[in-house]
Amino acid sequence: MKPLSSILKSLPPTKVIDSSIEFSKYIALDLSVTNQELVDLKPENSEDLESYISSFLERNNAEVAFGGYIEGRTLYQRSSIFKNESIPERNIHIGLDLWTKVGTPVLAPLDGKVHSFKNNIGLGDYGPTIILQHEVENEKFYTLYGHLSLESIENLSVGTFFNKGEKIGTLGNSTVNGDYAPHVHFQIIQNIESYSGDYPGVCNTNDLNFYIENCPDPNLLLKIT
Repeated sequence: MKPLSSILKSLPPTKVIDSSIEFSKYIALDLSVTNQELVDLKPENSEDLESYISSFLERNNAEVAFGGYIEGRTLYQRSSIFKNESIPERNIHIGLDLWTKVGTPVLAPLDGKVHSFKNNIGLGDYGPTIILQHEVENEKFYTLYGHLSLESIENLSVGTFFNKGEKIGTLGNSTVNGDYAPHVHFQIIQNIESYSGDYPGVCNTNDLNFYIENCPDPNLLLKIT
């Protein structure tokens, strides 16, 4: 059986947000600990981060900022979900973020059905989240969409089928999405285990090899660059 990464590479490019936005309007965004501009800015809340990202997009004549796969970030330190006395610090992002305007449609990148959904409430958490189940070349896998609007999950049902390109939800604002600037956290998951409506999107250094294996680079599917 082919590995999932090979299957993803063999598929044509696809999108997870507003299909009318061309890839030429996407720009890579570095939110890692090596971004000195961000280190100097020290964003403390969603407003600070949204202002920084909006300015970045405007300066570069772009509509979508993307990136973050296997990126070490400091922005999680504000939340006890990622750093407290009982757990090792989690600061490595294992999905792909796409940052753009609140209300932007989120799309199914492939045919799939709703595996689960949940409102993961809390500072720094996903907020409204949808997980789809897919099967390609007899390989079953999952895609996760975090930081959506509440409306995205209001009338949703497990098992609902979405065709590739069909709208599954919209981007939420900071009051519902875990207090972030508007974006979708998009993650591919090979083995979801017993998780439902949730799955780690940030990991500890010691667990990184496991998550690289279980959560391949989403850009293998999207092919933004």
